[in-house]
Amino acid sequence: MTRTGRSLALAMAALVTIGACQGGRFGIGTSGARARWYKGNTHTHTLNSDGDTSPDDVVEWYRSRGYDFLILTDHNKLTTVSALSALYGQDPDFLLIPGEEVTDRFADKPIHVNGYAVDSVVAPQGGNSIVDVIQRDVDAIRAANGVPSINHPNFGWAITAEELRQVQRTRLFEIFNGHPLVNNNGSATVPGLEAAWDQILSSGLLLYGLAVDDAHTFTKPGDPTVAGPGRGWVIVRASVRTADSLLAAMERGDFYSSTGIELRAYDVSADAMTIRVRPATGRTTQVEFIGRNGALLERVNGPDATYTFRGNEGYVRARVVGSDGARAWTQPERFAP
Repeated sequence: MTRTGRSLALAMAALVTIGACQGGRFGIGTSGARARWYKGNTHTHTLNSDGDTSPDDVVEWYRSRGYDFLILTDHNKLTTVSALSALYGQDPDFLLIPGEEVTDRFADKPIHVNGYAVDSVVAPQGGNSIVDVIQRDVDAIRAANGVPSINHPNFGWAITAEELRQVQRTRLFEIFNGHPLVNNNGSATVPGLEAAWDQILSSGLLLYGLAVDDAHTFTKPGDPTVAGPGRGWVIVRASVRTADSLLAAMERGDFYSSTGIELRAYDVSADAMTIRVRPATGRTTQVEFIGRNGALLERVNGPDATYTFRGNEGYVRARVVGSDGARAWTQPERFAP
């Protein structure tokens, strides 16, 4: 597909998603013809910006651990993937996608927006307000035929839920980021990212939530004080392992996010949502179904749960909570706030 063709296809996918989700988006589970689940990380750094490891070693870390795809997102740098793809592209089970973390700011607030599969470096655009900066960067990423995702809103306490709600032409933002300084859980006065997500959804804007590494440090495995790899990822349901297919699926919300929990089934029908968790040694799980304003609709102890839609929830998403602290999040269904 040409770059222009890819841009048009992704834009059309986003438009289709808007219309479909207003009336309910069903059947994104395991029963689709030829579709399968692909594990990927969408936020990682190398020596080309402020990471501590070369691009080829970063790629090998993810490839050797069973990831299906990786997006490199160095700060204001489009790391070339052609040579890396020559090394690893012969592996039919691994895909490398170029990307960039467009790194901007307004006053003292850091504004970072990932551009997935951009075809050229996107310069930080600046602007007259936090919303204006984000919107200009999002629009510049779209102009470079990429897919935008808003990064770690609570980093530097930079972006509020109300500001996120005003940004147009994007469907993705981070609800979990593995960097130790991004304030995923908020503070006494600022909501955590999951609570902000519910505020945004309840206001009428559909956004899908990503879990990512934001890995910078590969030389200190297991050190929780550094931004290490393997802490957050997405599992995308797509028909083929290509950038076009994976990114279009993400913009449709055909994925779930995880920090360690794997689902063996995630199915949505016109009547119900079913979650089945793959067992892990030493871990027990609860499945929580959440609706408008973050209301807990139902909690089920155990690995399997089905929620029957009532019609007045506004939206329904599932959160799986592991006894070891691991989490998984599905995307909002039956979106009609």
